[in-house]
Amino acid sequence: MFLKDILALSLTAFGGPQAFLAMLLERMVNQRGYITEDELWELNALCNMLPGPSSTQLVSAIGFRVGGPNLAYLALLVWIIPASLIMTGAAVLIYFLQEKTPGALNFAKFIQPMAIGFIIFAAQKTISKMVQTTEAMVLVLISTFVAFFYSSPFVFPILLLIGGLSTSIKYKKQPKLEQDAPLKIKWANFYLWAGVLAGAAFLGAATKSQSVLLFENFYRNGSLIFGGGQVLVPYLYTEFVDFKRFLSSEEFLTGYAISQGIPGPTFSISSFVGALSMREYGLLGFLTGGLIAAAGIFLPGIFLIFFVIRFWDQLKKYRPVRAALEGINAVSCGMLIAAAYLLFEPLEANLLNIFMILTAYSLLQFTKISSPWIILGGIVLGILNNLIF
Repeated sequence: MFLKDILALSLTAFGGPQAFLAMLLERMVNQRGYITEDELWELNALCNMLPGPSSTQLVSAIGFRVGGPNLAYLALLVWIIPASLIMTGAAVLIYFLQEKTPGALNFAKFIQPMAIGFIIFAAQKTISKMVQTTEAMVLVLISTFVAFFYSSPFVFPILLLIGGLSTSIKYKKQPKLEQDAPLKIKWANFYLWAGVLAGAAFLGAATKSQSVLLFENFYRNGSLIFGGGQVLVPYLYTEFVDFKRFLSSEEFLTGYAISQGIPGPTFSISSFVGALSMREYGLLGFLTGGLIAAAGIFLPGIFLIFFVIRFWDQLKKYRPVRAALEGINAVSCGMLIAAAYLLFEPLEANLLNIFMILTAYSLLQFTKISSPWIILGGIVLGILNNLIF
């Protein structure tokens, strides 16, 4: 039953992080009772503390609570495979459209800026849910400002650490909980995460194999990126578009917009990037690149959540740890706001792009139109624009 529920989410969870959390609350807590609402928010905060895909980590953590590590791994596969295959297929389609019809990506003219409206909406909803105090709002503003001007991936863990420490000093406001056993840490999954990171870097440097290097690139990004898929996007853009030039800016932004119109984890944009990065090897290259990217981006966060979840119930009884969650959530919200700005940078700052951003945000905020229909509407407008002009 649990895996069936995960499959249903993987095929219907449109709308980004805020919609996904609402669906988890409804299905996993209210309908099934797998965990309590407090446990859901605690696990969500824990996943935001760790690098990697927070929604995927959250699914795995719930699976771990329900049926142990075996169920958690199965839940992971059921959750990520549909979106990864869809985005790999989208990469193939985009490539062949461009090969057959130069300028074919003009259909994405409107959905590229619309995708930024999705990020702004996600930030606004997340802030309204997780930021409840003046101190937390100040942390949101500070983390947004810092992330604007210092977009290195190393800045994000530092911001999260500072945010957590700044609210942990208010630990006396938290109720005391007695420890029923001393804290025990099992290091196996941490060693596994670090070993794969070092091994992939060594093999990539030694073999120069594009598939190994691709895995190392995505595994490294998955190990360093905090704050979810929206925060990942600017770094994939920098590495694969600006630096390595495996994709054009137009291809990348089109893929990101498409990822906003499909269900499942937002990190599935990696399969699109990985598939196009290996286009020179033909159809097998597309499939290999998509699967390698998915494995690379999702594995680090899974190793780390399995490392921490084993002693989280003991760790959260410490009042400073529970108090730190407020600051961590606030900083995550600031990162989400910064991501919207970073993604807007490659676009031309004209009235049309700004209008499309505001239109996408307004449709999400003031109507009940779902994400796929909004993206589809943008695609239709792009096609009509091509035909008319």
